Amino acid sequence: MTDDDRTDDVESALRSYGINVERIDGGDPLVLTYMTAFPGREVHHGEIGRALNALIDRAEADAWDPVTVDGTVIRSPGDVLGTWRAEAEWFDALIAYEISETEFSTRVLETLTHADGDDEHESAEAGQGDGQ
Repeated sequence: MTDDDRTDDVESALRSYGINVERIDGGDPLVLTYMTAFPGREVHHGEIGRALNALIDRAEADAWDPVTVDGTVIRSPGDVLGTWRAEAEWFDALIAYEISETEFSTRVLETLTHADGDDEHESAEAGQGDGQ
């Protein structure tokens, strides 16, 4: 099987999970750009989860060798909503039951950035305020 065949298989798996793939570049890292079904102000966490579940399921079935995934979420062509990253080691640790699904998700969400420049952690801290 060629790298192009593997990329086509990954793209098909992502689409079967409802991910509207705009571009996918196989290799390491796997670069994934998809159009969100939720074009609000922030990246939809559940949609990230669906993309990752497609990859995890393929890895568990020995149909994909985990590599780092760089995800870019767009509202429309050229309109980036945000980005996220999942390290290859995190996939391996999850599949080996060394980390939980919650830990895996937390790690990915900690990489989430929004097009306005705020990352998820900074947004949460800004919402806490100092009471003044």
